[in-house]
Amino acid sequence: MANTTFSGPVRSENGFESITKNTSTGAVTVGTSYSDIITGSRQSLSGAGAVNLTDLITEITTTGADALTLANGSNGQVKIITMVVDGGDGTLTPTTLAGGTTITFNDVGDGVVLVYGAAGWVVVGNNGATIA
Repeated sequence: MANTTFSGPVRSENGFESITKNTSTGAVTVGTSYSDIITGSRQSLSGAGAVNLTDLITEITTTGADALTLANGSNGQVKIITMVVDGGDGTLTPTTLAGGTTITFNDVGDGVVLVYGAAGWVVVGNNGATIA
């Protein structure tokens, strides 16, 4: 398919991909698969540990005063973290957090939406979590 402009909704049963084509060789390289980004996958994390970078959503079940970590991501990466079972406070310490050093989840339903950029993880949405 050549360059195409759509003026209405576009539907795909197998997802979308961002591609580039080398003008010299004609080789096509797949960049991002948008089916995974839109639907996302889920990590269930119980107790202390690392919030992964491979799943869009992490649901945490605390089992006490749990220490959680989050490594630096990739530019533009989105991460959603929410508490689903409250067994105590869960304190997340990202490697790089813009505007703070920790995010604490105190109650079921506490959650954040993070986007990774030049300043590190940026909180773009917060429901009840404490940023310090």
